[in-house]
Amino acid sequence: MAGLTHSALRQIISGFGGVGLLSTEMLSAKRLPTEDPATSPFLIRTVMEKPLSYQLLISAVRDMAPAIKALHKLDADAIDLNMGCPAATVRKLGAGCILMEQPQNVRLLVSEARKLTALPLTAKIRLGIELNEEKLKSFCDMLEGEGVDMLTVHARLRDEPYARRPRWEWLARVKEWIRIPLIANGGIFSVQDAEDCLRVSGADGLMLGRGAAIKPWLFAEIARDTFGHEIAEPAVSLPAIYDKFIDLLNELYGPQRRLGRLKEFTHYFAKNYKFGHRLASRVQGSRSMEEARERAAIFFEVNRESS
Repeated sequence: MAGLTHSALRQIISGFGGVGLLSTEMLSAKRLPTEDPATSPFLIRTVMEKPLSYQLLISAVRDMAPAIKALHKLDADAIDLNMGCPAATVRKLGAGCILMEQPQNVRLLVSEARKLTALPLTAKIRLGIELNEEKLKSFCDMLEGEGVDMLTVHARLRDEPYARRPRWEWLARVKEWIRIPLIANGGIFSVQDAEDCLRVSGADGLMLGRGAAIKPWLFAEIARDTFGHEIAEPAVSLPAIYDKFIDLLNELYGPQRRLGRLKEFTHYFAKNYKFGHRLASRVQGSRSMEEARERAAIFFEVNRESS
């Protein structure tokens, strides 16, 4: 979700309601202490983005204390340790899902974090490199034993493509092993997906990734229809959401930080349309925010009935 879970998208999501906990993009533990929260595109936030969990990308225990000190100054509501990102660039740094192959290092990381903060401490993992129940159980037990307050599990193996059906049934096993809350992640793009995932996994809650970028109102729908929260049915206007997203990018970020984020968001948001690939390609070829807005407006006008 790099390039997506920034302030602009978080504000759009929060505007619809239904979300229980927001998240930052992955934050490098090494760079975090020197980042300026007023200008860093990774740290800019508004008062409406609360509660907000700060997602740490970390591999070395020595980086934990400075990072957590910085997060305390930023008034973080929770700290999440990313052990689930499968990107090759992240694995080369010794972070993300590669940490699942280093349980002793993870034990030290979690233990150090737990000593340094009283904030809720969470972790996100995958099922591993291969399906190995004993190995996965040992890792989850260790995380809970060292003080993790909540565990999110993406229900795929490290190298499995997103097109593959998530293994929600394996989350049911994790749920039996741990006493802390389990959050299910992977393959949730509709209210029906949410209900199916909860039924199969027995999870305590859901994390949405790509589904949140496609349908920022999906949290509100799930909260209302699946969890029974008293939330009004969201009034969804795709062109209005897109226009608001552009306005927020222009408001929050410098010129060099806007267009790339718009293109990343459009890649997913365009999936709401039958011919959404045309919107994505037109915005991808834009050289300015103004050009992207104009091209998107033309697409929306032509495709008013095809979403």
